[in-house]
Amino acid sequence: MTKATKQISKLFAAMVLAGVASHSLAADTIKIGIAGPKTGPVAQYGDMQFSGSKMAIEQINAKGGVNGKQLVAVEYDDACDPKQAVAVANKVVNDGVKFVVGHLCSSSTQPASDIYEDEGVIMITPAATSPDITARGYKMIFRTIGLDSAQGPAAGNYIADHVKPKVVAVLHDKQQYGEGIASAVKATLEKKGTKVAVFEGVNAGDKDFSSMIAKLKQANVDFVYYGGYHPELGLILRQAQEKGLKAKFMGPEGVGNDSISQIAKEASEGLLVTLPKSFDQDPANIALADAFKAKKEDPSGPFVFPSYSAVQVIAQAITSTKSEDPEKVAEAIHAGTFKTPTGDLSFDAKGDLKDFKFVVYEWHFGKPKTEASPQ
Repeated sequence: MTKATKQISKLFAAMVLAGVASHSLAADTIKIGIAGPKTGPVAQYGDMQFSGSKMAIEQINAKGGVNGKQLVAVEYDDACDPKQAVAVANKVVNDGVKFVVGHLCSSSTQPASDIYEDEGVIMITPAATSPDITARGYKMIFRTIGLDSAQGPAAGNYIADHVKPKVVAVLHDKQQYGEGIASAVKATLEKKGTKVAVFEGVNAGDKDFSSMIAKLKQANVDFVYYGGYHPELGLILRQAQEKGLKAKFMGPEGVGNDSISQIAKEASEGLLVTLPKSFDQDPANIALADAFKAKKEDPSGPFVFPSYSAVQVIAQAITSTKSEDPEKVAEAIHAGTFKTPTGDLSFDAKGDLKDFKFVVYEWHFGKPKTEASPQ
């Protein structure tokens, strides 16, 4: 054998060994996809989702992993854009990922969930609240947050029973999430005998809401509910204050982000928001909340703990079945009860939580939010 031949032989052997090592590494890990907005106007919510999911993966791995295997996070950016979400879902399938925490926006989650269901990938969304996502009888789709069909009535009942405004406007951003929850609020108010004088949509991404505010002033509106996300509501709040509209505002968990105060400044003071309960304030979760703070991450965001719980549900179901077959794991999720920082979770036939409550909070500029008291 010549010297050159020996070198080629050694190189080939090294490549084979590297391949074996790579295969061995892959066989000793379980990939968990995290799909949500890393870029775009609501990337702050994606930060909550990635933070919660990665903390769960880190802590599960520190305790030995799942059935002796380590979890590996595979991150995907859908920018909360439906088309990009479809591309992400297809990449998840091509990457051989069988378990996904995500997506975040309802308009992105729904088309992605179609692909996951068809391709046998388990998806647990910690943030998408549109009832349409789980209304189709899918077996692989779950969520660790409540529904707009519960959040809308919670808001509507609070408005009618405690605020008791004279003239109400319900606005939305014309998107699946925003219009869906706004419609649920409107229906609840009307059922309670509270008339909705204005029900209209604005365009997501708009910056000037002067014509809408003029319309609200002309109608003598003293209460505004907005279905959508914080970038638009922050501007509406600020411009409403500048133009002298004296009305109380309320929104869903999609506006419950500190960025709304950065946009609206003091105009955000007193904003009412429906959110999941403050899981980071639960005494049972103090150590976990401190672990986030030690990494300079905020544990108080509404999607942090539901994301952590989504990973735990997947891990516990894989452990109980001793299988990574998504169909078997999905069956275990439907049938089981899972101990998580957001409570003991169990799911109905549609993949929704059997018990989830939204809480009404009052937003304070530069200070922590507080649970709203009846007015």
